Amino acid sequence: MRSRFRAKDKGMKNFIRRIRPTLNILSRLSLYLSGIGIVAMTLIVGWQVFARYVLNDTPSWSEPLSLFLMSWFILLGAAVGVRESGHLGLDIVRYAMPPAVQRAMDISSMALVAAFGGFMAYYGFLLAKGTWTATIPVLGWPGGVDFFPLIVGGAMIALFGLERLADVILETEKTAAEADVLEIV
Repeated sequence: MRSRFRAKDKGMKNFIRRIRPTLNILSRLSLYLSGIGIVAMTLIVGWQVFARYVLNDTPSWSEPLSLFLMSWFILLGAAVGVRESGHLGLDIVRYAMPPAVQRAMDISSMALVAAFGGFMAYYGFLLAKGTWTATIPVLGWPGGVDFFPLIVGGAMIALFGLERLADVILETEKTAAEADVLEIV
């Protein structure tokens, strides 16, 4: 019986090891898109200020577009934060506990993060579906487009949360070679 569990653990570890390069690329892509989004939003807001105070003609599209970009870079950045453990935590409480309690806290924390991301994606989809027929007046987009960052960001938070949960359950960590790939990409 014990060898069957070891075989399953080994299979799951191999699976995680095989998909990790894809998750590395997805994480890095999210980080780059977040950076591009924040730069684009800064340029749009800069144009808005210039147009308002110098040209005395505020572009009506600048504020909704900058808010849309902000939604993207916040949620993609949050997903990367989940993967890289960059989110807030009460580490002092965790480290004061015995190892078994620390592990249980890690498992419950990552399970909650993954579930939260899944709920964000699901309810974001329902919101997009429910508002699709409305139109964002200034941009002319369907109203449901506003919820795309919630759907994609939630799905990525769930995916990266599940990866971290698997790492905790299987007691695996990223190898030095995998960590180097993150630095190179």
